Amino acid sequence: MKSKRLLKYVCLAMIVIGTGFTFKLQDQKKPWLVPDADKNKANPIKADASSIADGKDLWGTHCQSCHGKTGMGNGPKAAQLKTEPGDFSLAATQAQTDGSLFYKISKGRDDMPSFKKKIPENDDIWSLVNFIRTLKK
Repeated sequence: MKSKRLLKYVCLAMIVIGTGFTFKLQDQKKPWLVPDADKNKANPIKADASSIADGKDLWGTHCQSCHGKTGMGNGPKAAQLKTEPGDFSLAATQAQTDGSLFYKISKGRDDMPSFKKKIPENDDIWSLVNFIRTLKK
């Protein structure tokens, strides 16, 4: 009788753990759609040393804790998130348009907060996009 009850609890625990894992995987597969008008916006800030340095400073203040120093999604807060922060050095991330990155930083989604209030100047967000472009492998 005890073994049947124990088996029942073990099975229930496996279902609960498995379901939670499935939800996390589903969150990772959810596409982040960017409106065409935003996706096609051109970056008005030249990716020069000054802009990249500004973006790097903003990265250190606002992004590094989740995305990591080199953008690989391994920041100290990453393990606390429901979704993985992603690896900015991957070709798939680097293939996104500047407008798409600007939109995602500005609007946020799920664990990724909107940074429009914390980084209110559009030029600063564009500089952050310029820095993200340096995170290639």
